[in-house]
Amino acid sequence: MTDSSREQAASGLHNLLYGFNGLVIFLFAGFMNVTQQKIAQSMTARSFLEPLSTVPWPAQRIFFLAILSFLLLLGLSYVYREGRIQNFALKYSLIVFEICCCVLVMRSINMAYDGVVLLVVADLVHGYEGKKQRLFLVVAMLALYLIANYNLAALQMKIVPIEAYLTYYTPAVQGGLKAVSNVFTSLNLVIFVLYMTMLVQSQHQEKEHIKSLNAQLNAANEQLRDYALEAECMAETRERNRLAREIHDTLGHALTGIAAGIDACLATIDAAPDFTKGQLQKIRETARHGITDIRRSVNKLRPDALEKLLLHEALKQMAVDFSASTGMHIVWSREDWPASLRKDEEEVVYRIVQEGLTNANRHGQATRVEICVEHTPEGLEILLHDNGIGCREITPGFGLRHMQERVSLLRGSLHCESENGFIIKAILPIGGRYSDKSDDRR
Repeated sequence: MTDSSREQAASGLHNLLYGFNGLVIFLFAGFMNVTQQKIAQSMTARSFLEPLSTVPWPAQRIFFLAILSFLLLLGLSYVYREGRIQNFALKYSLIVFEICCCVLVMRSINMAYDGVVLLVVADLVHGYEGKKQRLFLVVAMLALYLIANYNLAALQMKIVPIEAYLTYYTPAVQGGLKAVSNVFTSLNLVIFVLYMTMLVQSQHQEKEHIKSLNAQLNAANEQLRDYALEAECMAETRERNRLAREIHDTLGHALTGIAAGIDACLATIDAAPDFTKGQLQKIRETARHGITDIRRSVNKLRPDALEKLLLHEALKQMAVDFSASTGMHIVWSREDWPASLRKDEEEVVYRIVQEGLTNANRHGQATRVEICVEHTPEGLEILLHDNGIGCREITPGFGLRHMQERVSLLRGSLHCESENGFIIKAILPIGGRYSDKSDDRR
């Protein structure tokens, strides 16, 4: 049997318990009402009252008080069980009111039936939530036991016992009525035991389910810790790779320009000292720009040129500076710039051009580089073609690998080939953000 079926069975037995007790209360109250009317009609009231120490309640009062008090008990039980009350003081108050209603029900039928006590016991057990309520549960149980004890109640209340009503009938009828009363008590006890069994099983299964969920939660927490540690390691690796790319692109580009410029100075220092002096000033500016970019890279900032200029302006300025320090001739064959780019996209485009120029000078010994920026159906295409010595087999080094990583972050593609020099073609999937002009040479 599943947990939900057990809960449904327990709820059904609880409803049956209340329904059965309501029927019994109705029958006992009706029996006393009818018996009193018969005694009055048969003119035997004197013989009925002589052995009694008190006068019984009027017949209608017995009947209606029993029904109304039981309905009130039923309402309080529903609020206690279904109201999901978190305030302990309010819960205790409801139980006290239930006990009072239980006493009123039994008193209205002259303590002829005490099975309603089990209804309050069922609610007490259902609402039991551990050690905090243990003392209250014991006190309430003891109070119910004392109230249900007929002899003790009879001393405090002037009650007409059920046996006095039975004396009106013949011995055979009395025996039958007593047997029916015993059957009612037994059936009520059987239903109560079944209900308590299902309730305890349901609560036990619920505790086991909570233990299982706690175990799963602990396992998930352990996995989460492992994932957090792994994510931290991955973050450290990504940061190291980022710094390596930034330092390679900025420092490598600057040092390549400086080295080429110094080579030119060594060749011209004797023949043209004024030209050499001007070249050294350009080298000094290149070094300063490199230092600034390195500092910004360490601080996770964009290249200094992109902070001050638009993308195409920053690229033009970088090309002019690089051409001045190395003597390389840089040509922009086509410029189809996007209308707008995100900062990370601008940085990737900037680094591709920067690394392409550096490789053309350092490895290809090129004297001319052609750059083309074009909008294609696949996205933004950046093409760099130099006239260097090329290579027989392309083996990606540090710069090309980092260029590939940058392009991959934008889900783009990078293709390199060595034909009539060296060609780098990067495609970035940046669509729908282009200016109307197909050839914007701003």
